[in-house]
Amino acid sequence: MNKAALAQAIADKVGVAKKEADAMVEAFVEIVTAQLKASGEVTIAGFGAFSAKTRAGRVGVNPQNPTEKIQIPPVTVPKFKAGKGLKDALKKKTP
Repeated sequence: MNKAALAQAIADKVGVAKKEADAMVEAFVEIVTAQLKASGEVTIAGFGAFSAKTRAGRVGVNPQNPTEKIQIPPVTVPKFKAGKGLKDALKKKTP
């Protein structure tokens, strides 16, 4: 499901115009991104938690010249931890 399909599904489920649902999805993405940039966390009970994690720097191998070592700098990456409600919903088998 892509962003447009998600907006359409929200519009159908909530009963709002697709344009409004698209604005809701866009606002959600902007808010989560801003919160993660500020080293915050976004938790949605029963669904999961978005957070930012700093991956430590390390020494790696240059793929173009395997004998050469290169320094890979630390980088901040997004992380998602699924909540209990989401995990339980995925574990249930449908008949």
